[in-house]
Amino acid sequence: MAALRFLLNGRPSNEDGAPPSMTVLDWLRTRAHLSGTKEGCAEGDCGVCTIVVGRSIDGSLRFQAVNSCLMMLPQIDNCAVLTVEGLAAADGALHPVQQALVDTDATQCGFCTPGFVMAMFAFHHGGEPADNAVVHEALAGNLCRCTGYSPIVAACRRIAHGPADRFVADLPGLSDALAALPRCGDYRHGAQACLMPCSLDALFAAMVEFPDAILLAGGTDLGLRVSKDREALATVIALQGVAELRRIKAHADAIEIGGAVTYTEALPHLDQHFPSFGALVRRIGSRQIRNLGTIAGNLATASPIGDTIPCLIALDATITLASRAGERVLPVESFITGYRQTALAPGEVIAAIRIPLLASGEEFAAYKVCKRFDQDISTVVAAFRLERRGGKVVTLHAAYGGIAARAMRARSIEAAVRGRPWAPAWLADVEALLARDFTPITDHRGGAAYRLRAAAGLLRRFQLEASLAEPMRVEAL
Repeated sequence: MAALRFLLNGRPSNEDGAPPSMTVLDWLRTRAHLSGTKEGCAEGDCGVCTIVVGRSIDGSLRFQAVNSCLMMLPQIDNCAVLTVEGLAAADGALHPVQQALVDTDATQCGFCTPGFVMAMFAFHHGGEPADNAVVHEALAGNLCRCTGYSPIVAACRRIAHGPADRFVADLPGLSDALAALPRCGDYRHGAQACLMPCSLDALFAAMVEFPDAILLAGGTDLGLRVSKDREALATVIALQGVAELRRIKAHADAIEIGGAVTYTEALPHLDQHFPSFGALVRRIGSRQIRNLGTIAGNLATASPIGDTIPCLIALDATITLASRAGERVLPVESFITGYRQTALAPGEVIAAIRIPLLASGEEFAAYKVCKRFDQDISTVVAAFRLERRGGKVVTLHAAYGGIAARAMRARSIEAAVRGRPWAPAWLADVEALLARDFTPITDHRGGAAYRLRAAAGLLRRFQLEASLAEPMRVEAL
């Protein structure tokens, strides 16, 4: 049986005796005996389990913070794994991030500190400025119940503007050491297996051999089944190594995002073409989550509160589904067939998502209503694409998530506004129009009536902001 091989705090390591569905967090604490990394929420919210993973990207090693509680062990194959125990120098000198936390008195009980250290280490190596918004985003995936955050933020500012540590000199050596490690394509332990194909052909072959296997893209949703529910998944096929699914293609009229491309990798393209969509993605989850999660995974779960789905529907995005038999293309709205149900057929995988660029004169905005700004499940998500001519509406695409069993367009509203002046008057009946298309749900996040009013309010906000030509942002409501 092939072993998993990776670097652990700079040293070659391997594993062939742990189940594939063991989380990286559990492996670190129970088999590597590195207990600095803690378990808190076990669902990627609190950040105490944060580690840094280095991957070779475009010929260079890139460090990213991730939630080890959500990662299955095979996901670190051929990676450089860093934990809080590996940052200090051999002589005991603290890493600049650790020293900054000491100097600013940024720790009290200390339980959350290792996670903050690792999130800040990744920030340090990102070369980002000490801007308030950037620092907030870098720390949004870590919770502290003692310090009030001010000293942690102060420490983070101190280590901004790029790395100045021993790891800079170590990067070439780490890259060479990773390149020398053989990749594991088939990891098994007992009755469990994890296959890690590197091409679409190999992926299709694995899916034929194991038709009931679960596909693993980032694992930020699937990971909950092993971290919270302690499921022993029989067979998993990991997609992160499939080269054809890792590509982003820029066309003259669209961008095409591969099925295994992470949110982090997609963000520069969303920011460039759809800034409001990019802002929404930053609120889906922390950097730790975005470094693992994928847009394709968000689609495949078909959750009614999947944040990207209304945006993709409003933008007329399409999905390329691939199998051994060939490819077929579906609109995103047709791909979602019901509550957590999709048109994905046996043997198919989401190969790519194609998002048409906005035409000249078109406007787009996305909004999210939830109980807190960062990392919260949506109550209502709305996305609007508008084309006006001569002060009148040519087309409006209004898509909503969180209201009903699945995300979809509000076609009654779209029809009612077509050809009419872009003015508040037509909004008087917006709640009634929404009720024609949606049967609102009620849960602990909001009642049916609240959801309808919130959805109507978001459209009114878009009408006002578009009329005033103000920059459209995703904000807490």
